[in-house]
Amino acid sequence: MSNDEQARLGQLRDEIDRVDREIMDLISKRAECAQEVARVKMEAHPGEDVFFYRPEREARVLRRIKQSNPGPLSGEEMARLFREIMSACLALEKPMHIAFLGPIGTFTQAAALKHFGHSVISVPLPAIDAVFREVESGAAHYGVVPVENSTEGMINHTLDMFMSSPLKICGEVQLRIHHHLMVSPKHKDQDIVRIYSHQQSFAQCRQWLDAHRYGIERVTVSSNAEAARRAAEEPGTAAIAGDMAAELYGLEVLATSIEDRPDNTTRFLIIGREEVPASGNDKSSILVSMRNKPGALYQLLEPFHKHGLSLTRIETRPSPSGTWAYVFYIDFEGHVEDEQVSKVLSEIDEEAVELKRLGSYPIGVL
Repeated sequence: MSNDEQARLGQLRDEIDRVDREIMDLISKRAECAQEVARVKMEAHPGEDVFFYRPEREARVLRRIKQSNPGPLSGEEMARLFREIMSACLALEKPMHIAFLGPIGTFTQAAALKHFGHSVISVPLPAIDAVFREVESGAAHYGVVPVENSTEGMINHTLDMFMSSPLKICGEVQLRIHHHLMVSPKHKDQDIVRIYSHQQSFAQCRQWLDAHRYGIERVTVSSNAEAARRAAEEPGTAAIAGDMAAELYGLEVLATSIEDRPDNTTRFLIIGREEVPASGNDKSSILVSMRNKPGALYQLLEPFHKHGLSLTRIETRPSPSGTWAYVFYIDFEGHVEDEQVSKVLSEIDEEAVELKRLGSYPIGVL
């Protein structure tokens, strides 16, 4: 290395050290502001259960960061960095407990950490209904549950839980799902005779498995993390799971991104106990039970067309109230505080047997 190169690199490293100190000072100032926010809220509401997390506020901040980011880092990457800073600052106010469909190492946990950052306390639970109960009881501040996959469609268990639960949808997060075939390093020289995975993962990797591992036994288990755990212990086995599970159980990846569709994405919902104010770019979800008569579906959808609201999802589920009765689950753009949304819901309410507002929430930023 030449003297000129050494001198130039030395100057750049000194500059990086100076910038690092400035960044640290600014993050510390931001954390102090977060602590002051907590003090103000607790003094204004003594003895009450104060909500420190504001989904609409964080969505607006992250959108502004993505839009105003000067580069060279991408807007998405810059927002992720701020997501972690915000998570750490929020933990100073009050660490949040986030329930998710476990065990640890699942894609649902990855979605929870993507949305809330790594400074929350994540609580794995064995079933979707258990996540709902944990949040309803107040043992967890929020829950994260899968609701739909771009390859396999809706998660019906999640939709059905909303029929009886008082919880609200407070947010959403989309996660690109990459499945890997993995084995234990100590067993990698053995022939694979059995592959473990969740049924959804098998469905999302069906073509790849038929082409590359045809004839090998496929065993469905409760989660991809459970598949990884078994593969770590049993000779002659492999698992289909994600990066978190591979790292957690020390597995070696034999084949990466084996999902049949490269855009394979799962959408998760954030469930909580409070209504979320408008953020400026929102989505709403409702459940509607209509009278069984000709034109019922038209009567349900016509107000959306008349008032110019865009539907993003409509699904039909059997109603628990009777045979051959159905409930419509609908996602659409807008917030219940919007005038047009209010008009649509009023018109639907006049014709529906039951209309349940599941919540309005910010459209996923990350």
